[in-house]
Amino acid sequence: MGIVTMIGGLILSLSILVILHEMGHFIPAKLFKTRVEKFYLFFDPYFSLFKKKIGETEYGVGWLPLGGYVKISGMIDESLDTEQMKEEPKPWEFRSKPAWQRLIIMLGGVTVNFLLGCFIFGMLLFTYGEKYLPTENAKYGIVTDSLGRELGLQDGDFILAVDTMQLKKFSPATVTKQIVLNEAKELTVRRDGESVKIPIDPKFVQILSSYSYKNFSLFAPRVQFIIKGIPKNSDNADSGLESGDRVVSVNGAPTPYHHQAFRAITSQKNARLELGIERNGQTLSIPVQTNEQGKIGVELKTHMDQFEIERQAYSFAESIPAGFSKGYHFIADQLKAFALMFRGKIKASDSLGGFGTITKLFPEEWNWEVFWNVTAMLSMILGFMNLLPIPALDGGHVMFLTYEAITGRKLSDKFMEYATLVGFILVIALLLYANGLDVWRWLKG
Repeated sequence: MGIVTMIGGLILSLSILVILHEMGHFIPAKLFKTRVEKFYLFFDPYFSLFKKKIGETEYGVGWLPLGGYVKISGMIDESLDTEQMKEEPKPWEFRSKPAWQRLIIMLGGVTVNFLLGCFIFGMLLFTYGEKYLPTENAKYGIVTDSLGRELGLQDGDFILAVDTMQLKKFSPATVTKQIVLNEAKELTVRRDGESVKIPIDPKFVQILSSYSYKNFSLFAPRVQFIIKGIPKNSDNADSGLESGDRVVSVNGAPTPYHHQAFRAITSQKNARLELGIERNGQTLSIPVQTNEQGKIGVELKTHMDQFEIERQAYSFAESIPAGFSKGYHFIADQLKAFALMFRGKIKASDSLGGFGTITKLFPEEWNWEVFWNVTAMLSMILGFMNLLPIPALDGGHVMFLTYEAITGRKLSDKFMEYATLVGFILVIALLLYANGLDVWRWLKG
């Protein structure tokens, strides 16, 4: 059911975003007395799943879930309906309206996306607050992976700063973002009681931005191997293990931390092991059996259980500006990523993804907090992408309307027709390329 839940989350999220985006065009068009012929969720080539005409507008649901559209009279759009443009302009047509009104109509969709994204971010903060692990509460420092060690980090380090940015919150994602988007030059860590500067090789910008390391963390909080519970169906349910037991050795070898005990246990498949257990100040020896995956069938306490987690609450009044601040920084990061792509620091193929990539953003088990957070991000991205100055996108129309407003010269219908066609081909090519990357990654494994 996991993949069904993920796909369901994607369809629901995109449906909300598309409808509200198109409402952003629809409402100002109606306010300026411009005729809207169609309002569709998803595209409807050849046929639609549902349609109903109310007044002058046909409302419907198409069968091709690649977006949606409003068809506005007297406007050259992706439908490329040029027959209407051969007739004399009518008062209710888009082309008959002043440039400033047309500009507002075209900016309506992306405006809704940006406002919606900021609003959702704010409401998430108001509803759930912001949970975080203060850096000082991660009392055992960090545990690193191979790439973290290549960067220069060591197990037990306490990360204090990235460049001049002090890290009050334990956040591997923040460190990665600073390296990739701001090209951070050094990390400051506390190691064996002393402050150490670690220079960051520029190669890590491209490494950490690559698709292979998309969800990779350079480090994690170092924790102990503490048992949270033993399921009744576990092979070791009757072994004598209890909730709260801390594994301090495996077959006599000291394992004070989780990663050490985990490696020692999982390296022994279908084996009998002696676990050194610390319980209520006493050390016990308990034999356990591993399965063919090298697991002992217990639930473990995470850093959320072992360390003191803080929660920053937001009142409604505080959540609104905080949501806009989060939205602003999200878009700023997108702009930085684009700039790095144009400079060749980040590969475009590593940053692009199709519907498969987007689907993976949703969890396998339904979670409203995650759903709305992903929806907020997608809303901001949809607004950002639609503002790109590509004909057939809102940004292309805005670019031409801005030119008209500044020069007083209206571009010909024939030019708009060809420009929209070229833009539409570019958008389809980009869509095919992004989804092709997903297929290639899936085949590659």
